[in-house]
Amino acid sequence: MPVTFDQGAEPGLIRLEGEVDISDAPELKRVLLEALAKKGEVRISAEAATGIDITAVQLLWAAEQEAGRADTILALQGTLPEMVRVSLREAGFERLPLAAGTEPSSEVQL
Repeated sequence: MPVTFDQGAEPGLIRLEGEVDISDAPELKRVLLEALAKKGEVRISAEAATGIDITAVQLLWAAEQEAGRADTILALQGTLPEMVRVSLREAGFERLPLAAGTEPSSEVQL
């Protein structure tokens, strides 16, 4: 499964693996809502992702916006694979709206 949420990890950890696309949107949305309800801090690891489509990026964008309102930190853990960075740049994105550290206002430059 391309989207998993390890609630036992501290902080919680969402893993994106393989190609995360529109077919995974319902699961990604469910996991992001679950993570936001947890409050505190949740990390997202995309190191094993081979691609992230526009639907997944939109869900991540919306979750990051909600995290700011919900007093939750939603942060990227590790590095974004170059293949994913290239596909996001080609889709017109200049940045990924996930906190790079513990500051919610940080952005990951593509």
